[in-house]
Amino acid sequence: MTTNQYISVRETAQILLISEKKVMDMIEGGELQAYRIANKFLRLKKTDVLNLKNSGDITQENMHFTYTPAERLKDFFYYNDFYILSFFIIIGLLYVIFYL
Repeated sequence: MTTNQYISVRETAQILLISEKKVMDMIEGGELQAYRIANKFLRLKKTDVLNLKNSGDITQENMHFTYTPAERLKDFFYYNDFYILSFFIIIGLLYVIFYL
């Protein structure tokens, strides 16, 4: 595992078995260090979250998380839209170069 792997608030909540609201409260209270990426995405270091989980300093909630296939697909396109768009532009340009 790399030390600079960042995870979302949702993933943090799933790892710690607490609600996303409690994660946000912990960030605001200074218990967890969060980073803004591109002033849009709030991320936490996975190593920090795992260290907190292993320390046993948090009270886990009895929650059940479901990450539906629709949410997975939505997240995939949301985070990879640039690469998907670039792929189609390159394919289009290659078509123009070689077949027109």
